[in-house]
Formats: sequence, structure tokens, C-alpha cells
Amino acid sequence: MAAELEDAIELETAAAPAPALVLEGGGFRGMFTAGVLDVLMERGLTGFSSVWGVSAGALNAVSFKSGQIGRTMRIMLAFRDDKRFMSFQSLAKTGDIAGGKFVYETIQEELDPCDNEAFEENPMPMFAVASNVTFGTADYLRVSRLPADAVKVRASASLPGMSRMVEIGGQRYLDGGTTDSIPFAVAMGLPGARRVEGHEPVDRALVVVTQDRGYQKGAGTEAMVLRSHRYDDFPYYTEALRTRGPRYNAQREQLWDLEREGRCLVIAPEKPVEVGVMETAGAPLLDLYLQGRRQAEARLAEIDAFLAG
Repeated sequence: MAAELEDAIELETAAAPAPALVLEGGGFRGMFTAGVLDVLMERGLTGFSSVWGVSAGALNAVSFKSGQIGRTMRIMLAFRDDKRFMSFQSLAKTGDIAGGKFVYETIQEELDPCDNEAFEENPMPMFAVASNVTFGTADYLRVSRLPADAVKVRASASLPGMSRMVEIGGQRYLDGGTTDSIPFAVAMGLPGARRVEGHEPVDRALVVVTQDRGYQKGAGTEAMVLRSHRYDDFPYYTEALRTRGPRYNAQREQLWDLEREGRCLVIAPEKPVEVGVMETAGAPLLDLYLQGRRQAEARLAEIDAFLAG
């Protein structure tokens, strides 16, 4: 009887699914996430059931899935002040503040290429979160092959008011942060969350956020976009912009509750982040990357235990 009980416990333990990995966006604040992920890759702590990236988080997720340590950090530091990478000159010239061809083709395929073969061979599903402009809701786009699916990452990172809409399958998309900034609910299948084709929800998630724990979002950026009247023909998306601040703050409160319950492990910057969405100075970017590394290194035992279930 004791042996049967031990076997049952072993089977239950073995069947416990690995947690999801959820990555918030935030432009160059993604350097914090890059630091965290590099430490995880260096220590072999990569056994997640799925990875979910929003905007810059989706760009980080690509390098994590392909197993390329240091790649996101290199790209952000090397091209931070290149006008083709992210600049108002690019916005004026192309309609996109981030140069689409340069970011998603020249860098990804030539200057610091993604290991597409390793990306595709990694069985961990990746989802990029993008805002459906027609319906004002988040869509969770499966990124399986590169460069074919790079357009989905681009959609996830196309800032409202500063980017052209990205069309995929007849739907128009912009940055996923407007509709689901930190997609732990869908990854975990929480009540009210959408079910995503090809994803089986899990009970736990490791979540990397790019604002400190005391941060509260106001309405400044979205209010500026709304004043442009650029999206007046898309009332549901306009409402998503208008309500983003309170929804984001409520989402973070829910995340802290899940952390207290032991269902989420959250890694956040230790102090308010001074780096802006657009940052050209190298020193603060490197400092933020090192902050991410320190946070991950300080919690290695906790992360290892969380992954083990």
C-alpha cells in the first residue's frame, strides 16, 4: 500500500505542468527583462510550458526561445542611437517610430541574426500579444517560425500614435500593451480570460515586469494619443486606450495577489525605472540590464524551486 501511494505521488508530481513565462513590454525598459532572461539561460532554467511576450517582451521572447544569451542586450545597446532603429526621423519618414525593415529584417537576418533553426526546434510555444484595433481586445498570436512570423512580433510592438497598423489575416493590429499589458491571466486560464488555440492553461507563471512594485500608471501617454483623434473610427480601441491606466493598475494588483498565493513568481525592478521608452544613453540601459541580472541571480534558488513545481 505504501509503495502504491509513493507511485501515485510520483505520477502526480511528474504530471504537474511547468509554469508559463510572461514578459511585459516597455520599449527600452526591456533591458531589465533581457538581464533576467540571460541569467535564466546561463543557468539552464528554461523549462517553461510557454512564453508570452508583449511589445518589447515579445522581442525578448524571441531570443529566449532561440537560446541566444546576450542578443537582446547587444541589439538595444548597439542600435539605441541609430535613427533607423527608433527615432522621430523614422516616424516622419516611414510612419513607424521603430524602423520596421531595419528592426525586423536587417538586424534579425543580417546584423545580429536570430537562430531561426534553434527557435523552431524549441518545443516551447511562444505567443505575441497584439491589440486588435477593430474590436479593442487582445489577440494572442502564435509565433512558430521565423522570419515568417516576425510580422506578429512587429504587430505586438507597434506603438499607438507612433506606428502604422499591422495587418495580419485581415485584422489590423497595434501594440499589445493597450489591451493586455501582462498576460498572466490567459496563460493561467484565470476566470474570464480567453482560451487560446494551441495552449493548455497552467496553474503557475513566472512574470517579469518592467516597472517597480510601487508604480501606478496614469493616463498621460494614452490621453495624448486620444487627443490626436487618430483612432476615432475605432470606438472599441479608443475605449481601450481611455481605460488603459486603471486596467493596468488593477492587473498589477491581481498579480500581487497571485504572488501572495504562490501561483506567480514576479521579478520586478528594485527601484523606479528612469529609462524611457526611447533611450539613447548607453549607461542607464546597461545599468537596467545589470539590475535584471542581479534580481535573477538573487532569486535563483526560488526560481529553480518554482520551475520544479
